Amino acid sequence: MADFFQMLNYAIPAVIVFFTAWYILKEFFRQEERKRHLRLLEEKQKITLPVRLQAYERIVLFLERISPGNLVMRTHKQNMTVKQFQQILVKTIRDEYDHNLSQQLYVSIEAWNRVKGAKEEMLRQINISAAKHGEDSASTELSKSLLEMSIEKLATQKALDYVKTEARKIL
Repeated sequence: MADFFQMLNYAIPAVIVFFTAWYILKEFFRQEERKRHLRLLEEKQKITLPVRLQAYERIVLFLERISPGNLVMRTHKQNMTVKQFQQILVKTIRDEYDHNLSQQLYVSIEAWNRVKGAKEEMLRQINISAAKHGEDSASTELSKSLLEMSIEKLATQKALDYVKTEARKIL
């Protein structure tokens, strides 16, 4: 029986030392894993941040380019009919949008939905404005209608405001 107690005198401290060492090592490895994870996140951020910012820049440029004032000034040519001008405007917006489709990978779903909504709203406004004028009317009539729209806070401006706010958050 004395041997048993003597063995316990050695075993209990050994077990305590073992569990203490095990706990310390476990915590050490967990901390090291956290540090490694943070380093990976920082590396990822260094790589993706410039790409994301470039995506926001391209979306801002897209929204600016499809806003009524910029769109009309860029695409209007003399001696066009309303129908011809409408077709050019719609094609320009769709081409710009198609060119920027990949940017949705780098922005939030909400931001992309607002961009998509702004595009759809612009197309709708062009079609509504064109319908108010005869197809053979001068394109300047459609231009005037669209430029008058730009006075209002359109979906393009609302989407632009949202995208800018979101972009500032990632900095």
